[in-house]
Amino acid sequence: MADKDRFLMGCGAGFSGDRIDAPVSVVGCIARSGRPGAIMFETLAERTLALGQVARRDDPTKGYEPLLAELVGPVLPDCMRNGIPIIGNFGAANPPAAAALLRRLAREAGLPDIRIAVVLGDDIRETITLQDLEVWEGDTGLHGGTAAPTSTMVAANVYLGARQIADALLQGAQIVVTGRVADPALALGPLAAHFGWGWEDWDRLAAGTLVGHLLECGSQVTGGYYADPGYKDVPRPEAIGFPIAEVSADGSFVMTKAPGTGGLVSVRTVTEQVLYEMHDPAAYLTPDVTLDVTGIKLEEIGPDRVRVTGVRGWPLPPSLKATVSFPGDWLGEAEISYAGPNAMARARLAADVIGRRIDMRRLPVRRRLDLIGALSVFDSDQGSLALETAGELAEVRMRLAVSGAERLPVEQSLQEVLALLCCGPAGGGGMRSRVQNRIRTVSYLVPRNMVSPSVEFCA
Repeated sequence: MADKDRFLMGCGAGFSGDRIDAPVSVVGCIARSGRPGAIMFETLAERTLALGQVARRDDPTKGYEPLLAELVGPVLPDCMRNGIPIIGNFGAANPPAAAALLRRLAREAGLPDIRIAVVLGDDIRETITLQDLEVWEGDTGLHGGTAAPTSTMVAANVYLGARQIADALLQGAQIVVTGRVADPALALGPLAAHFGWGWEDWDRLAAGTLVGHLLECGSQVTGGYYADPGYKDVPRPEAIGFPIAEVSADGSFVMTKAPGTGGLVSVRTVTEQVLYEMHDPAAYLTPDVTLDVTGIKLEEIGPDRVRVTGVRGWPLPPSLKATVSFPGDWLGEAEISYAGPNAMARARLAADVIGRRIDMRRLPVRRRLDLIGALSVFDSDQGSLALETAGELAEVRMRLAVSGAERLPVEQSLQEVLALLCCGPAGGGGMRSRVQNRIRTVSYLVPRNMVSPSVEFCA
């Protein structure tokens, strides 16, 4: 098969906070292959995007992926030198600001003339009225399935598809920055652009979407979340390789990873990721195509190489999904440890005291109390084993979690855990607590004619 007939689609991140050294081996593998390829970075989740909107509200220059420079900076020169486009939803709530940062990184790397495109149109906060939209079936969220006041929205972002990504690449973009797009679109866009797939070529669009679905969570498909010692062993997880798909023009592809890295690619790892978050294997809805994986065939053709064929596609759904975020309640957590003889009994007493104190003070919170067993206080294996042999846990961590509409009652509840340090029971220590404001999300269906995605090149 000629090089031009095989496109290498790699993944450099599967979520916000992923390993920053992962992209290096992926880019190196694509560059050494001599074949065309691209690398995608998937760093968004529903609440990640809402938190980005909060960050942008506080500082108009923020709101994109916090690790953007660390993820992309080290591979930027090699990508540009080897003609490997970078595609990422690391723009989050502020794609133009992310593009500006990438422009600065490029200039610092001696690359002043790279072409950076930004996909816009996913942020629909200013253009929608929630009362006119249908809540996603089964998602009652914060508002019991009814529309919420638009004025309370923290964020509203619709899932865009791959077409604008492909358009940007066909116009010469070397980096494509997006906000909220469907995760598989980050792979489908480059594949459609490279092979010239039509936007009604359902089977090939479905194949490209499955490529993106397998890549989107990074090392989950190369053994990361698959690992279960003694049952599903994974070699060298500390150096796990991130996935690469070798895609052919007909939509068939081979899942693999960079040689010399840890992890593994097998029929079992690929099967797990195929089914990950798939509500209906016969009709997985995306902005670009309805994906059907019920007839796929997985075949191991070599070490860390799984061929995928038989993907089918059907016409795209009439509506797009949008995630709308609203201010939530307050969450408080506090923990304290009890160690040594009779640790469990003392921890149970502490939990009982906390529950009674919250009731006595009539604090308007919902609460949960847990006793968590662990071995972290004792650093001597002999001491730990002696207590275990006697039928006791060496230590117990008592955890209180409370939520409420107001911050003060939550803080007052946590203060009761602090008070245990003097008010007993005996031997409590290592207390810590935190309070945070939560964000709630509700999914809506948005008619396509209400969304106007576009591509802009930044100077």
